[in-house]
Amino acid sequence: MNINEEHDARVRSAAFDWLTEQVSLHGDVLPRSVLSEGFTFDGARVPLVAPQGIFKPAIMETPLTITTSPNSPYEDVIGQDDLLQYRYRGTDPNHRDNVGLRFAMKENLPLIYFHGLVSGRYLAWWPVYVVRDRPHDLAFSVALDDAIHSNLFSRSEEISIELTTVRREYAVAVARRRLHQRAFRERVLRAYRNQCAFCRLRHTELLDAAHIIPDSEPEGEPVVNNGIALCRLHHAAFDRYFLGVRPDHVIEIRSDILAESDGPTLRHAIQGLHGMPVILPNALQDRPSREFLARRYDRFVELASTR
Repeated sequence: MNINEEHDARVRSAAFDWLTEQVSLHGDVLPRSVLSEGFTFDGARVPLVAPQGIFKPAIMETPLTITTSPNSPYEDVIGQDDLLQYRYRGTDPNHRDNVGLRFAMKENLPLIYFHGLVSGRYLAWWPVYVVRDRPHDLAFSVALDDAIHSNLFSRSEEISIELTTVRREYAVAVARRRLHQRAFRERVLRAYRNQCAFCRLRHTELLDAAHIIPDSEPEGEPVVNNGIALCRLHHAAFDRYFLGVRPDHVIEIRSDILAESDGPTLRHAIQGLHGMPVILPNALQDRPSREFLARRYDRFVELASTR
């Protein structure tokens, strides 16, 4: 396969810059609509996703992105060797998409990886490198790297040397943590219809998934009924026990906070919640566990008594 290396590098660099801008606007979980629209390069539109998982935009000769959709028939996972196992397109090793990834492996071309968390929402990670072809498993092994080390205009030999084991292990640890956290957030926000359960704020950029039982504890699992969708202010207030949620889903403000005299934020955003019901998910299985709420509320009462 012959390619215009300079053109290829310029398009990849533009894609990385565009993704950096989108992450600054949306966070690192991006809407599929944004990725499908993509950006403009030299007058041509460059989308970053398509129905197929291995994607080459029309203005390029080699793949730019690989995607695992939320409903993918393939089980793409990070294995014990700290490499992402990315399945072939179909079962034919010589399918043009598989040939394209094999060429990317040979040339150490940096790719973008999108991991679908829920329908229409994708965690973005770049650059990644195809490092091994496994035709017996109908899969490629893909190494995750850090964006600051993707020198698109270096020779491929230099990139291979630079991709050290230590850095790869660090990148994988970060990726696993992000996947864990972002998947939990996306599922909780979707259950709560993308609004704060206390104040109804609907700007998703300002929403978090708060754990009822903290994830630092053995039972603090990333399951929807151990989460509540909260805006940043109310998440902080919940974590610091300024307020609690009773098992009957009613908000209770700590007595010393209720007694404070301050500006409108405290009066309306915190004190005004006292005695108000929590907005709940429609699906019963997604609603906060009463057992978890009771344990959290007991802790709230205990701490409040020491104030």
